[in-house]
Amino acid sequence: MKRPQRLSESFVRKVSRPGRYGDGRGGFGLSLLVKPKHGQGLSKSWSQRVLLAGKPANIGLGAWPLVNLDEAREQALRNRRAIAKGKDPRSRPRLVPTFADAVEKTIEIHAQAWKEGGKSEGQWRSSLRNYVLAHLGAQPVDAIQPRDVMNVLMPIWGTMPESARRIRQRISIVMKWAVAQGYRTDNPADSALNAALPRVSNSQTHYRALPYHRVPAALHQVRDSGAYPGKALCFEFLVLCAVRNAEARLARWDEIDEKNAIWTIPADRMKANRTHRVPLSRRALRVLLEARRLDDGSGLVFPSAGGGPMGENALAKLCRDLGLGCVPHGMRSSFRDWCAECSDAPREVCELALAHVNSNRVERAYRRSDLFARRRELMESWAQFLTGSGAQLNLD
Repeated sequence: MKRPQRLSESFVRKVSRPGRYGDGRGGFGLSLLVKPKHGQGLSKSWSQRVLLAGKPANIGLGAWPLVNLDEAREQALRNRRAIAKGKDPRSRPRLVPTFADAVEKTIEIHAQAWKEGGKSEGQWRSSLRNYVLAHLGAQPVDAIQPRDVMNVLMPIWGTMPESARRIRQRISIVMKWAVAQGYRTDNPADSALNAALPRVSNSQTHYRALPYHRVPAALHQVRDSGAYPGKALCFEFLVLCAVRNAEARLARWDEIDEKNAIWTIPADRMKANRTHRVPLSRRALRVLLEARRLDDGSGLVFPSAGGGPMGENALAKLCRDLGLGCVPHGMRSSFRDWCAECSDAPREVCELALAHVNSNRVERAYRRSDLFARRRELMESWAQFLTGSGAQLNLD
């Protein structure tokens, strides 16, 4: 078959001799490559010969007949125009992820620093699923505008200010990931919204707590309530040690050194992700002695009535059922108020008793001691206040 000066669709379809067939002048280096297949028959594909940075290169444009002659010529022209602008037509633009895809990538990165078994991932997913993904999930991250974020936030900005603030923060973190990956240059959830969103009250809702002078009476009421002993003992232990709900509920016998009266809570159960040593008062040791009778072989100090750990809301329900007017976490506030008004312990001793991390990085760097001996004196005084004969035993 005679080689034509320029390719035609008829020639491309009929040619059966292996070789390279150029598209002639004005073809921008386009050629048809005809090769024998390993079995039988021929393969036909398009190739473009170009100069990139002064060096010859071949660019594949696809196989015939999936790519016909006209389509191959159009692509060859686009490539030549890209080269004229200093671009390499072989580099393909990255596929821009949707916001939903970016959420998954962001969670994957941040999950490395979250506590195993903690609530962070669940809270991220539920808040974004309930309020954001229906509006932004399918949008490419480079197409999202401040108005889109504002449309998500406005329905809940005044009625659920704290939730709205957290949702905005999470959207912002996802968009910062998009900026870092080069998909966009700005963050549509950042400062652009500050002036656009209405002001809301900065009042903070605190955990319900009792005045410290009413805590002994609350403990007395819990002891006499007839509640499941593990639950009542766990609540008293939480109050005596001024710890958080999960720290007490999930306490294990292998964390407790009864001989030296020390409870060592591992970092993965602490909010600050740092191991915390709790000095155990005489009353706390007495509670542990009573809890020994509940041992079910699970290793938990306060197992549930059915075995295994108590539910997350078990102690809160106990407070609610008895009408104590507080939540378990509020007892930490009661303890802190008692420290300020009834003890002569320095502020740093009181804060360390609550496992609070010093926000001053310089002070934190130089103060390496956990002031354990001072804290032991403080916790013993707190226990004596809670069980002493001078404690107020009514809730009025």
